[in-house]
Amino acid sequence: MLAYRKIFSELFEEVRKVVVGQDRVIEQIMVAVLSDGNALLEGYPGLAKTLTVRTLAKVMDLRFSRIQHTPDLMPSDITGTYVIEEHDGHREFKFHPGPIFANIVLGDEINRATPKTQSALLEAMQEKQVTVGNTTYKLDRPFFVLATQNPIEQEGTYPLPEAQSDRFLLKIKAEYPTYDEELEIVNKYAYEYSERRLKVVMSKNNLISLQQLARQVPIATDLKQEVVKMVTVTRNKKDIIEYGASPRASIGLVVAAKARALVNGRNHVSADDIKVMAYPVLRHRLILNFEAERKGMTTDDAIKMLVDKIQK
Repeated sequence: MLAYRKIFSELFEEVRKVVVGQDRVIEQIMVAVLSDGNALLEGYPGLAKTLTVRTLAKVMDLRFSRIQHTPDLMPSDITGTYVIEEHDGHREFKFHPGPIFANIVLGDEINRATPKTQSALLEAMQEKQVTVGNTTYKLDRPFFVLATQNPIEQEGTYPLPEAQSDRFLLKIKAEYPTYDEELEIVNKYAYEYSERRLKVVMSKNNLISLQQLARQVPIATDLKQEVVKMVTVTRNKKDIIEYGASPRASIGLVVAAKARALVNGRNHVSADDIKVMAYPVLRHRLILNFEAERKGMTTDDAIKMLVDKIQK
């Protein structure tokens, strides 16, 4: 496992050449990638969300595609469409793939698009395929949708439908940098800027092998029971939670904890893996009731209560 820890340490060092701070965000994106899942990054503009995803694609040598979501974006702008082409006097329809045909698809500011366009990503996220007309096209593996969104309270946004929100394995929050980190950002980018040359740390085949290895990381029975108990409690704690998490959350938390153990070079899941990953796995799957919102409680506050209660 030390060899794998070395690989991920090298990967993080390469990313840090471009992205200052955001170590927790980078680690959680890698957890989503190793879990073969999709991730939603939420944060205010200017917190390097797009830059982080693009940089990770480079160091993993993955085909990268960026979709800028706007209110006038159409589903065919994402999936692709048929166009008429003429060859030797004959006209025929030919499919032109859209930007969804890549390994890492960055859905930038996904909540700026209308629900109809947001739903165009659903099949790709869940089934790793795209259906246009009567034809289904398989997407190249590995495939991930890493979407960014601005906080819902900003103007001009459309909340993600619950069905699509649940398709994201993790909801990752990007926080403002510390004073020292922001000073380093200014020193790095406020003067003459030259693009950093990044080294490819792993290939596509290496990544697929690591995904398979992540699923095989052992987890103790009592930790699995802890996960299921935590998710089950979300459905019964009606004093603060209106709607709890589905079994997809239990699966996601176990898989994410395994991936985090691998990223940190450990050959088993620890209680800390469960505790850390509970927040990004559950925060977009819980809907608080009116009373909890009236008190100013957030989903992270509710998750902390659950974690403290289960792990005490």
